[in-house]
Amino acid sequence: MRVMGLDYGEQTVGVAISDATMTLATPLEIIRRDRENALRETLRRIEELCRIHEVSTIVLGLPLHLDGGMSDRAEKTLAFRDKLTARLQIPVTMQDERLTSVEAEERLREEGIPKKDWKKDIDRIAAAIILQDYLNGKTDL
Repeated sequence: MRVMGLDYGEQTVGVAISDATMTLATPLEIIRRDRENALRETLRRIEELCRIHEVSTIVLGLPLHLDGGMSDRAEKTLAFRDKLTARLQIPVTMQDERLTSVEAEERLREEGIPKKDWKKDIDRIAAAIILQDYLNGKTDL
């Protein structure tokens, strides 16, 4: 069994997957949609990936304010969690994702990826950071 990490955004969901030993997170893909609430195909793709990779748990990043307070985005993410849980019947764990986008940008910069190309990778890298934090035993919510 594996664990899937998700970075839920307005028009994308970054996806990462653990290895079979659940120690290493790897960026997988970015699921894109035209509108924020157009989730049918997004949920279908996540369901398909869960089946392919034999996912037992999903870790969903929760975008809190730096002071730990709930943001509007966090509220939308919790609503997305509820949709995931209802559709997939797989446990969904929330993981603090503060500063993961900053860390993802640093990684892209260090790898020498031009800034104009970051958009195609940043969400899946952020998902891998969220998942790796969970696998490393950082506090989940």
